[in-house]
Amino acid sequence: MRTRRRLLTVSGIAAAALATAGLNTAAFAATTLSSGHVDALDAEWDGADLHLHVHDEETDTEYEPADVTLSVPAAAKAANPGYGFLGTGSQIWLLPDTEAEAAAAGVLFPGISTEHLTTGVFANDTVTYTLVSATRDGAATEDFSIYAGSGSRWFDSNTAITTFKSRTFGVATHNHANWAFEEAGTYQLTFRVQGTVAGVTESATEAYTVVVTS
Repeated sequence: MRTRRRLLTVSGIAAAALATAGLNTAAFAATTLSSGHVDALDAEWDGADLHLHVHDEETDTEYEPADVTLSVPAAAKAANPGYGFLGTGSQIWLLPDTEAEAAAAGVLFPGISTEHLTTGVFANDTVTYTLVSATRDGAATEDFSIYAGSGSRWFDSNTAITTFKSRTFGVATHNHANWAFEEAGTYQLTFRVQGTVAGVTESATEAYTVVVTS
């Protein structure tokens, strides 16, 4: 497992400086990530609590989810592969499950990580990620999903179904799948990570902002 550096983000540095000066920090926009290898869902355990972060693998920088906007540009548009859960549109916006495809398109290569969780802490050496809710432009949406390979769904925001909301991962693993968006807009994706430590359920819930551009 690599050695990690905890870095204060650029926006965090600016906010801290302004707070010291007694100035309003609201004008500072969140950091935007639009390409490269980024573990969007990165679980950590500090010995007492679970946490969710966004980890930029390109710079080894860690962000609070509230401080980051994940950008999905028009370059992410791809032909709809025809899986029923992706709707009937001819195109989707796709963040692919291979780094080579993501690099070729110049888009994010998003990961779901438990690599910072060590074995022997969580029951069965597993934690569960849950898609708690998803909105697009402020309204509940069925336009988001994560799937692997030939249409094997991991998560689906469709509120008409109760399946594909949670998935269990082994600790100390690094996982990639396709992140698909069926419409342009601003998405708010709320995820929870949960596990059991010494018989006690531990969890962390964070909201992620994803902007999909037409």
